[in-house]
This record gives sequence, C-alpha cells and structure tokens, in this order.
Amino acid sequence: MQKSIFYHAGCPVCVSAEQEIVQLIGSDRVEVVHIGEDRNRIDEAENAGVKSVPALLTPNGQVLHLNFGASMADVKG
Repeated sequence: MQKSIFYHAGCPVCVSAEQEIVQLIGSDRVEVVHIGEDRNRIDEAENAGVKSVPALLTPNGQVLHLNFGASMADVKG
C-alpha cells in the first residue's frame, strides 16, 4: 500500500497538524516531510499540487490543505 505524504514547514500549526494526522492515519501509513528542512522536496510538493502547508497528499493524488500555515511562496523564501 502506498503511503500518504504530509508536507509541513515546522510552524506550530504544522506540528500540531502533523501530530493529529499521524495519530489518525498511523505512522506506518504516512510519510512526514518537513520541507523547511528538506528543501529539495519543495518542487515535488508543488508538482503534486500543494499550494500551502500543512498539506496531506493522499495515495490517489488528492491534496488536502489543512489549517493554513504558510504558502509555498513563503516556504521558498
């Protein structure tokens, strides 16, 4: 089974959402990507349709934007 990917930038909103997502989905079913630290994954996130973080990319390619924390433009600096 393919995992969901949870993208975030490390802000308090993102960290709180990460904790909830991991608790709901399970750490074995979601990959957490901190794009503030792993900046080479920004293009991947944008290509998948991520417009702001935190966001969850589901295995079928749907992007669920959660609790607006930061736009991708803000993350890129």
